[in-house]
Amino acid sequence: MLSPCGRAALAFMSLQLLLWRETVTIEVPQDPNILADLKQPPTIIKQSVKDYIVDPRDNIIIECEAKGNPVPTFTWRRNGKFFNIGKDPRVTIRKRSGTLEIGFRNGGRPEDYEGEYQCFANNVYGMALSNKIVLQVSKAPLWPKEVLEPVVVTEGTSLVLPCNPPPGLPPPFTFWMNSMMMPIRQDKRVSKGLNGDLYFSNVVAQDANNDYSCNARFPFTHTIQQKNPFTLKIITNEPYNHTSYNASHSYGGRKVSESTPTFLLPLGSESSKMVLRDEQLLLECIAAGLPTPTIKWFKKGGDLPGRKVKLENYNKTLKVINVSEEDAGEYVCMANNHLGSIRHSIFVQVKAAPYWLDKPTNLVLAPEENGRLVCRANGNPKPSIQWLINGQTIDSSPPNPSRQMMGDTIIFRSVQIGSSAVYQCNASNQHGYLLANAFVSVLDYPPRMLGPKNQLIQVVKNNRTFLDCPFFGSPHPVLRWFKNGQGSGLDGGMYRLYINGTLEIKRARVEDEGTYTCVANNILGMAENQVRLEVKEPTRIVGAPQHQSAIRGLTVRFECKVKSDASLAVSVEWMKDDKPLYLGWRMKKDDESLTISNINEGDEGIYTCSVKSEIDQDSASARLTVLEEASLNPSLSSALPPDHPDPPLDLDLSDPAARSVRLTWIPGNDHRSPIKEFLVQFEENHWEPGRWQDLATYPGDLNSVILQLAPFVNYQFRVIAINAVGQSKPSAPSPRYKTSSAAPDVTPRGLQGWGSEENNMEITWEPLLDLEKNGPNLQYVVWWRRKDSDAEWNNITTIGNKVVVQDTNTYEPYEIKIQASNDVGPGPESNVVIGYSGEDKPTNAPTELRISKVDSTKGHIHWKPVDLASVQGEFKEYRLYYSRESSHVPGLLVRKENKTKGFYTTMAEPSAILSRLVPFSRYKMFMVVANNRYEGPPSNTVEFSTKEGVPDAPPFFRINRRGFDTIHLEWDKPLEPNGILIGYQLKYQIVNASREARPQIETFHPNVTEYTMRLPDRSTRYRFYLSALTQVGAGEVFPEDSPFFTNEVVRGTEIWNVTVERNSNYVNVSWTHNFPPGTSSFVLEFTLDSNQTMKIVPVTQQPPIAVPDLQAGAMYHLRVYSHEYNSVSSNTVTFITKAAYIDQVDIATQGWFIGLMCAIALIILILLIVCFIKRSRGGKYPVRDKKELPLDSVDQKDPDGSFDYHSDEDNKPLQGSQTSLEGPVKESDDSLVDYGEGGDGQFNEDGSFIGQYTVKKDKDETEGNESSEATSPVNAIYSLA
Repeated sequence: MLSPCGRAALAFMSLQLLLWRETVTIEVPQDPNILADLKQPPTIIKQSVKDYIVDPRDNIIIECEAKGNPVPTFTWRRNGKFFNIGKDPRVTIRKRSGTLEIGFRNGGRPEDYEGEYQCFANNVYGMALSNKIVLQVSKAPLWPKEVLEPVVVTEGTSLVLPCNPPPGLPPPFTFWMNSMMMPIRQDKRVSKGLNGDLYFSNVVAQDANNDYSCNARFPFTHTIQQKNPFTLKIITNEPYNHTSYNASHSYGGRKVSESTPTFLLPLGSESSKMVLRDEQLLLECIAAGLPTPTIKWFKKGGDLPGRKVKLENYNKTLKVINVSEEDAGEYVCMANNHLGSIRHSIFVQVKAAPYWLDKPTNLVLAPEENGRLVCRANGNPKPSIQWLINGQTIDSSPPNPSRQMMGDTIIFRSVQIGSSAVYQCNASNQHGYLLANAFVSVLDYPPRMLGPKNQLIQVVKNNRTFLDCPFFGSPHPVLRWFKNGQGSGLDGGMYRLYINGTLEIKRARVEDEGTYTCVANNILGMAENQVRLEVKEPTRIVGAPQHQSAIRGLTVRFECKVKSDASLAVSVEWMKDDKPLYLGWRMKKDDESLTISNINEGDEGIYTCSVKSEIDQDSASARLTVLEEASLNPSLSSALPPDHPDPPLDLDLSDPAARSVRLTWIPGNDHRSPIKEFLVQFEENHWEPGRWQDLATYPGDLNSVILQLAPFVNYQFRVIAINAVGQSKPSAPSPRYKTSSAAPDVTPRGLQGWGSEENNMEITWEPLLDLEKNGPNLQYVVWWRRKDSDAEWNNITTIGNKVVVQDTNTYEPYEIKIQASNDVGPGPESNVVIGYSGEDKPTNAPTELRISKVDSTKGHIHWKPVDLASVQGEFKEYRLYYSRESSHVPGLLVRKENKTKGFYTTMAEPSAILSRLVPFSRYKMFMVVANNRYEGPPSNTVEFSTKEGVPDAPPFFRINRRGFDTIHLEWDKPLEPNGILIGYQLKYQIVNASREARPQIETFHPNVTEYTMRLPDRSTRYRFYLSALTQVGAGEVFPEDSPFFTNEVVRGTEIWNVTVERNSNYVNVSWTHNFPPGTSSFVLEFTLDSNQTMKIVPVTQQPPIAVPDLQAGAMYHLRVYSHEYNSVSSNTVTFITKAAYIDQVDIATQGWFIGLMCAIALIILILLIVCFIKRSRGGKYPVRDKKELPLDSVDQKDPDGSFDYHSDEDNKPLQGSQTSLEGPVKESDDSLVDYGEGGDGQFNEDGSFIGQYTVKKDKDETEGNESSEATSPVNAIYSLA
């Protein structure tokens, strides 16, 4: 029972709350013009996190930004005391912001600025507070020096390798690796615990190793530190036996004693765990035993929370996300193998830092109005609530009769101008705190209309109508409506006025048309707006479609007559079974009907006529039933083959809409191949006039389709029919149709941000395509702000595709987004991408550059890294510049060439291998650190020399001369001897033998560069391997094969396809071969069939070849063979040259020919008579003396082996003979027959006598001497004939 006093207090509180409920707080509209005029207390819009850890390499930035009108000013407290920023030269505050920047360019330690910071934003209307920001500097301490003794365990027992990483801020992430930087393989038996230790449920012999190393990665400094490695030695009960080793068994088939499960972590049978609400719960159980135990988890009194639970680390870790109070309880982990099981209970308590139930929000009141601020929070334990006003406790603030404290609620009654303030609510317990700012702003603002001016509203007769009139003012204005500027306010009867200013007309009539004026008044002024109302006749279907039944193959017609207001546009659409009806060639519609021809069973269904205007719609339906199939005479198939279809005809546009239009056409003749589909193309005359583009394809049974279009395009269309044969020609274009403008539908692609200079960021993107612009005057709105900040977005509007943000910090990440807009409105916003401002030159250089373990071609380099903050950009690599200065080979000049090599590493003590060095050379090198744009200052310069190496191959090695039994080898000194040259080594072996021969070796002095080698057999071929020598050994080998010898068959080469183009005294010869270019010349061998005379024609050029001086009408045999490889020959080709040209006139009947022949015959007769007379007188020729004379010195052997016996003596009289016919003639013992070729005189083919006064020869020599001349008077005479 309550006492009378208690009942009175309760009644008073109820009265206060009732009074508050009767007052509506003012909601400030987000109109920029209104917001610019309103006076408001400060509001914190951005601040650093409560637990703020900073990188010691960076400047410290503590964020605090606020908005208000007037613009707030900022002050700071550090460790509860006023922080005088002006006295510390390292500390600055940003303009129009409270953000602190603490720089260390001129010295100072970040650790000196650790502490608790709080920001205060103040203007004349109040003061807002930030959270208390605890600033700590990230720490990455070194691993303590320690000497780790080898760990010796017995095979099959458990083992824990401790990690114990140095305590960093924030704590490091640990992982285990070996010396090859490969992760230690983890599985059910071996795994890492949450504390970083490496647990072995049981060890096997293969675990023995000397490089188990724990690594700690510190996230802020991006460094990895490594603990000294453990050496693990395993004692085995039985040694390995390779003959009985079982690779599939963990212990190789050896006997190892098994053990029941025991827990390595946690210890004992039970433990406890406390976790905060909304955080992550991690429970861990790791067991030892052999065989390796299996881990299972349970929760007593219920199931594991399925959606929130995840088992990790081979079931050894239980993770629960977003912990809530119902997750508290007893969790049990069980480890078991076939020898037994063991359990461990973990009692989980869920506590909670304060969290909001009812967070206070800003309160805007007019003078004399009432309101309240509520601050409700929960937690475990229950948090305490404390109210502050402008940063001070309410008890210490001046008393305010309009304010009353009631626990977690502040009640305001009849507030007055000047009582604006910022109230803070602090909810705290031992696990944390919440701080919220909420201002109370008392406004006086004259009325202002927020809606469009002079709006036109069209409504349907007899319908319920609402006229809107949004407004704002403080105190809340009184709003009244008037019609046509007359009468009193409209309210009651047919009208109803709502508190937000909307006027309802319960049933609109024609007489309700007119101009309506809304007027808002408060003590500060008046505002008004007008709305014009038009009442339209309803749109109705007066001739509805009727149910019909028809025989298959007939035509049916559904009627749909419409009556509507003459001033409204109306569209009619048909549907079948509640789905859009696509009008094909069998279906046609007009303004009042739908006609379906040649109906079939597929046309059965319910057809709906839907009529729409701008403000209303109506519909009516009817069923079509197909009764039976009509008998149709099948048409006779045409015997003609199918062909391309004809183009569609009579393109027509209807049913225009904002982004669609209906296109209808009449299909052309399909030419005996059914039309499969129609291709609709479009052309627009703004962006690419004259270019037709594919729009869509539709099934071949349609001839009316709705085309989906893009806004702001002036279209025309054409249709192409497609059947199995191919496409028709395009139809004639349709009339043009221009779609209305709309806001863009897509976001620009390729958005990125990058810095072209150290203090800017260029934001670029790909412009929208022409058909994506959707309207005129396309623009792009670009927003950006620093990443991981709650600052307001900066933005700019441009028509280009690039924005340059100036005055940025060096290499700072930014959030970027973009939106396209046009005259109609804005499009969608893009996703946020991350860009970076420009990079600057790195300030630090790597130090202590050195090289070790240098051999002939490589060396190990070491250096001290730079502070990554000094890179002033994205760390790209450490770049090594090195150059070969000289060679240690006396007299060898080298070309100095600077080379670079990059190394990416963030190790604390980096090293790398520099390879591809030239042996026996002197080098210089230095190193810089590089970002994407710049290089930093150089490190110290290091000189070093490489050791002697093996030489390069000689620059050439060839066989440039050969005889019948020798080959000549020639080479040159290597360009890079890579040391002191001590000679050459030549290995060679036979390569055309049946078996590979044993190689033979020759060595030469360094000044020898040629070698002549005698061959045991001219057909033997060799492969040679030449290399230069230094003290280190033989260098790169230069292989070379000996060339082919004459008449040696080259495998795979041949001559074929010999063709002859015949003429009377010459021929054109062609052939085909597969010799490599330049490796062979050819010989053409012509053999005359009548006397086997050969004509040899050497050829060096490629076919065809013209061969002159052949006998007309003669038969020849032709063979083509290789000059170098005589055995490679073509087949013999036989041909006959054409006959010589003969005039048609018979010269035997000509007088001059007869007279000439008679004269010749007379002369021959006279000469014969003279000869016989001289013989009868006993005259002799001294032929025998001539025969015994030695050969003249000019007699030489011809190249073909024959001898030329002609000399100057041939033109002189024979010894002892008469010099003329009239002189004295000595007698001779010889006769003419003695000096012929046999007993009988022989005649040539032309009938001339061939017996000559020359030395007797063999038959072959006589035949080979084609240039012999007549040496007797008789022969001279016959040679004239």
